[in-house]
Amino acid sequence: MLRGFYTAAAGMISQQRRQEMLTNNLANANTPGFKADQGSLRAFPEMLITSMNTETLPVKKHYQIKGVNTVGPINTGVYMQEALPKFKQGDIQETGNETDLALVEGNLPVNPNTNRPGALFFQVLDANGEPRYTRNGNFTVDGQGYLTTTDGYYVVDSFGDPIVIYGDDFTVTADGRFFEDGEDTGQQIQIAYAENPDTLVKEGNGLFRAQGQALPSAIDNPDVTYQVKQKFIERSNVDLEQTMTEMMMAYRTFEANQKIVQAYDKSLEKAVNEIGRIG
Repeated sequence: MLRGFYTAAAGMISQQRRQEMLTNNLANANTPGFKADQGSLRAFPEMLITSMNTETLPVKKHYQIKGVNTVGPINTGVYMQEALPKFKQGDIQETGNETDLALVEGNLPVNPNTNRPGALFFQVLDANGEPRYTRNGNFTVDGQGYLTTTDGYYVVDSFGDPIVIYGDDFTVTADGRFFEDGEDTGQQIQIAYAENPDTLVKEGNGLFRAQGQALPSAIDNPDVTYQVKQKFIERSNVDLEQTMTEMMMAYRTFEANQKIVQAYDKSLEKAVNEIGRIG
């Protein structure tokens, strides 16, 4: 009885965590460059159930021997193993703002280990000067003329230096070069390439962190093609209809497991208060 109680409780916990993930996706449906998380549910390791019994041998003295019968395997619950972002590119939306940049992916090599293509990111510097990666191109210019994210993180060029905007009128070419008054400023926005983006750590505010070494540049990679579009941003890749459907499914599954827990609770109450009293 207790095994079923724990199994239903594990189902409730996993669906609650899945619901929290889906709620976060829905809350960021309008966040530029946001990558929706997708959870993977896994069953606990299988257990082999056996039963102990006693057999009487068909002899004159009726000897008894203990035996073991194999019942079969059983899973005792489910859990949400991890939540990984979907790096599918979102829709491109025109804004008209000169500081808005959208990264449009072209050809990306397929990773032979995951059988999925890599991903491209703008490279920025966090508050500690460490490299971070984002697809949110909703940039702005601070009081010192640096191109930054809305959180104040510096956007860097191909040399790893913060990009400086010298005037009010500037253009960004498809390969990420900055021009002012028709002259090349010598700055090209750094585009990082992740061969396996699933290894990146999501830090919030649209930022990702690489584990170990920094991501390599995609600028001189002949196998990677992309385009930087000025006055555009990449929208979130959250599918509203699918997210709402999955939220309803998670809620119904949680509710079903909750009723099972309540049924077990009533059975335990009878076992303690009624059967125990008879004994």
